[in-house]
Amino acid sequence: MIQSAVRLSSPGPGVAPDVPTSSLKRQRDSRSPSPLRHRSPKHPRYGNDSAPNGVNDDLNYQPNERFRRLEITQAPRVQPKPPTEEEKQNAAKKEYDALLGARSGGTYIPPARLRALQAQITDKASKEYQRMAWEALKKSINGLVNKVNVSNIKNIVPELFSENLVRGRGLFCRSIMRSQAQAIPFTPVYACMAAIVNTKLPQVGELLIHRLVTQFKKAYKRNDKAVCLSSTTFLAQLCNFQVVHEVLLAQILLLTLHRPTDDAVEIAVNLTRECGQHLEEFNAPIANAIFDQMRSILHDSDIATRIQYQIEVLFQVRKDKYKDNPAIPEDLDLVEEEDMITHRTGLEDEISTRDSLNIFKFDAEWEDNEKKYQTLKSEILGEAEEENGFENESDSSSEGEEATEERTLEIKDQTNTDLVNLRRTIYLTIMSSSQAEEACHKLMKLSLPNGQEPELVSMIVECSSQSRTFERFYGLIGERFSKINRLWQELFSESFASNYETIHRRESQQIRNVASFFGHLLSSEAIAFQCLSVVRLNEQETTSSSRIFIKILFQEISQALGMKVLQAKLKDEILRPSFDGIFPMDEPRNTRFSINYFTSIGMGELTEEMREHLKNAPKPAAVTAPSKPESDSDSFVEITLKIAFTITLASSPAPPLFAQQIAHTPTGDWQTQ
Repeated sequence: MIQSAVRLSSPGPGVAPDVPTSSLKRQRDSRSPSPLRHRSPKHPRYGNDSAPNGVNDDLNYQPNERFRRLEITQAPRVQPKPPTEEEKQNAAKKEYDALLGARSGGTYIPPARLRALQAQITDKASKEYQRMAWEALKKSINGLVNKVNVSNIKNIVPELFSENLVRGRGLFCRSIMRSQAQAIPFTPVYACMAAIVNTKLPQVGELLIHRLVTQFKKAYKRNDKAVCLSSTTFLAQLCNFQVVHEVLLAQILLLTLHRPTDDAVEIAVNLTRECGQHLEEFNAPIANAIFDQMRSILHDSDIATRIQYQIEVLFQVRKDKYKDNPAIPEDLDLVEEEDMITHRTGLEDEISTRDSLNIFKFDAEWEDNEKKYQTLKSEILGEAEEENGFENESDSSSEGEEATEERTLEIKDQTNTDLVNLRRTIYLTIMSSSQAEEACHKLMKLSLPNGQEPELVSMIVECSSQSRTFERFYGLIGERFSKINRLWQELFSESFASNYETIHRRESQQIRNVASFFGHLLSSEAIAFQCLSVVRLNEQETTSSSRIFIKILFQEISQALGMKVLQAKLKDEILRPSFDGIFPMDEPRNTRFSINYFTSIGMGELTEEMREHLKNAPKPAAVTAPSKPESDSDSFVEITLKIAFTITLASSPAPPLFAQQIAHTPTGDWQTQ
């Protein structure tokens, strides 16, 4: 059928186009299905034409799966066998070896995991355990050396001896040399530490000297001035502490000054400045030879101007007697001279640095060596670890049991660090209190060690003496403590006696404050008047300081009690024997001195009894000198003197009448005139 090719007009608005209905239906997708597309299987109940004769294995799938899961759930579980201790040790060792053998920057292991891993290795005979102990020893020695300074060296040294320095002497020498090279101004501190260790372990000091000498020789050949300066500075300070003999320093100085260069002379100048005072004291010929060589270099050699200035400064330092460069600083003078051990090592001697001591080595006798060092450490630190055991062989009494007694370790602090800390605590407690009651409450809460109670009393007195004027605050503290317990009262009485004996050491204001403090305690009856028995008021047994002390003391008591009450106290029959030294009646001379003293300070009323005693005392009989028999020689001398004196008067322009009077005067009367 041939259709016309004429274009039909479009329908108007609101008129639906004439389209066949079949073309509006959704056409089935003509594309082939994707092989990845999952199609749900047909349910067997609703037809499966592929199953022959209605047999399908999927009918029993779900019940079988349920039974299988149920059997798995109800079946008894087999517990895994726990690893034995040996297996744990082996696993930990294997893992630790793997970590040590790994390259740097490899597997990261948290510190907690590393500590737990190390805690599992307890076999001291194993290489892994010794390796861990070596690493801990190295870390501990480095930490102690790095944090030592002038203030804490007394505390660091005992901790250092607690480590095995015999095994770790190489580590100690390497660590202290590195620290000294990085902080040269702290060289005296490191030298002091090495000197203390050398007194107990001389092999450590010798190894340190050998390594320093070797380091200097290598650096001198390489022209490494920085290393030479650090090595020679360390050796100079060790010489000051008499660890190394001064002959070694003389050899180094002669080596550097033999062919003077700028760097060599600078090294020599620095070395001489560090140990010059020691050389002047112990070996003056070496010092004179060195300075003569310096003088010739200064005038003849062609060296830089900077080095010339250094030599001139060195001569000025010597002229000032090394006041800014002492051999041993006062705070580091900790080694007794009889304990010092000096090593005589020469610059040309064959020495060994024993670098193998810096690395870990397995020790088959590790436990025995550790026990030996523990014994040595006890001798060094004074720790007496004594175990007194006894075994009673009688079956009836001991029944085969052994009883041991372990004596408690008592570490005695010879550096008085605990005492200083206690005094600081007491001082800060007093100064931080606003009232006396608050201060007493805080001080009573302090746990004072046994036997340290006098320190509290002395600190209260010292705080009172250091103030500008006497403050009643300290007197109330002393009064409160004295009335709490009889122990404190006795301690304050003993403090009065000791302060009176040493009162001449204090300044004028301190004397007034201490006298006012004890005057307050006496007037408040915090301490008894019997403590005044130590005072002896006479011209021979008193000083100007003690007289000021007695004056302020009695003025404070009279101001608090009144003169009448004070007189009644002094006349008390029980207390009278305690005042015999203050109001003496044994000798008139001492009585007059006491009367004049109290009268001069405005307390003449207290001397009435002494005045009566002095008035009623029998007057001593006049003592006539025994007549001296005249001898011939005496009469001859007197006659000769008389003649000579008469001739002199006669030759002088004196009146003749006076000369005649002298000439006719008897011998005894002439001598009197």
